[in-house]
Amino acid sequence: MRKQLSIPVTALALLALAACGTESSAGSAGGGSVAPDVPLSGVRWSVDSLTVDGKRSAAPEGAHVEITDKGRAEGSYGCNQFGADVTVKGDTVTVGEGTMTEKACEGKVQGFEDALRGALTGELKAKLTDGRLTLTTGKGDTIALSAEKPAPLTGTKWTVDSLVDGTTAASVPAGTENKAHLTIAKDGTVGGSLGCNRFSSTAEVKGDTITFGRIAATRKLCPGPEMDLERQLTALLESGPVTYEVKDRSLTLTAENGKGVAARAAAS
Repeated sequence: MRKQLSIPVTALALLALAACGTESSAGSAGGGSVAPDVPLSGVRWSVDSLTVDGKRSAAPEGAHVEITDKGRAEGSYGCNQFGADVTVKGDTVTVGEGTMTEKACEGKVQGFEDALRGALTGELKAKLTDGRLTLTTGKGDTIALSAEKPAPLTGTKWTVDSLVDGTTAASVPAGTENKAHLTIAKDGTVGGSLGCNRFSSTAEVKGDTITFGRIAATRKLCPGPEMDLERQLTALLESGPVTYEVKDRSLTLTAENGKGVAARAAAS
């Protein structure tokens, strides 16, 4: 069983937001507040890299932190999801206990996750410079993060990474990771992959729903898991109006029966 871990970014958000309300703006009469370089709450922060013992490692695609309620952060190491509580005093962020999933990951990704968990322990110093966050351990190891721009619904390549059923979500079948994707063009045409076969369609966006038109797809024979994913995705797209939600760089499509998919935009 892995040791559960906390992520310190929310504490940094509270620190910066507190500073917004207390610092005086230089040269302003009456002492107006000083805004941070970038908003910290409600922002999806991408983990860019980790430097341990002077060796820099790029983060896996999808590694991120999102600030939610006060004192809480949630996100992904690039494979496993996490949630954590944090505390802060001045510019010192102290890591508390948290939770994370325990999904088996590809070797290189697993190595990064282990190193990141090791760095995010004890006290860290936080610094915000030009829209980038740096968290530094007592040993001098650093974690670099940057704010991601929200992805628009149209023109974005959305890669399916989980299957939704009501309030639960599960990873796509093993062997189908990063294979199913779709892009909705501004003119309403849709193209992508169902997991193995290429497809095209149309999309009519109305309010918070999308109605997809008839699906035209290639007819290549695919391995079992890929065909399972294709059948589920095809059934979703052909089910009539589906509810969609775009949050930062994530998209969910949900049918009336509560089943659907979650997808992510490529790293900005």
